[in-house]
Amino acid sequence: MERIKAGDMSCFEALVDRHKNFAFTIADRILHNEEDAEEVAHDAFVKLLTSIDKFKGDSKFTTWFYRIVMNMAISRTRKKRVQTEDIDNRPAGIPGYTSFEEFGGLNLQDRSYYLNKAVGQLKDEERMLITLYYFDELDMDEIEDITKIDKSNLKVKIFRARKKLAESLRRLLPSELESIL
Repeated sequence: MERIKAGDMSCFEALVDRHKNFAFTIADRILHNEEDAEEVAHDAFVKLLTSIDKFKGDSKFTTWFYRIVMNMAISRTRKKRVQTEDIDNRPAGIPGYTSFEEFGGLNLQDRSYYLNKAVGQLKDEERMLITLYYFDELDMDEIEDITKIDKSNLKVKIFRARKKLAESLRRLLPSELESIL
């Protein structure tokens, strides 16, 4: 960080390479739009560079940076409240899709499709918490630093979000839920 503050752009490029996928993933989970997520991730790196002097080192860099990404993505959702829905709720047309009848369950690609669809039905905060805890595998302390939600409240919110996720999966896949879990 000190070298970046001193103007070493090769260090900044290495930092971008290391964190760009994670920044995109967080933004995409909140926004549900790859183009918007790419823009938010890019803008977050620009903001990081312009506000690098604000990083004091009190928390981990990743916690500080992902908080920037999360805030920018949430701001984007507030500006853009248009909800879209798939024309066809079936995964037909997805490369590699196989029917349940043919194979008696879900392949990995189908599991991922339905899990992402169910996560997408959660509210913004629930989606973010599920992403940070389960997909990004952050611990409670890191999530508390990012979200500014106290740990006991955070546990309750994650529990409720997980419960809603399971309900959503039951609606999408009543008989196939067991193969996902």
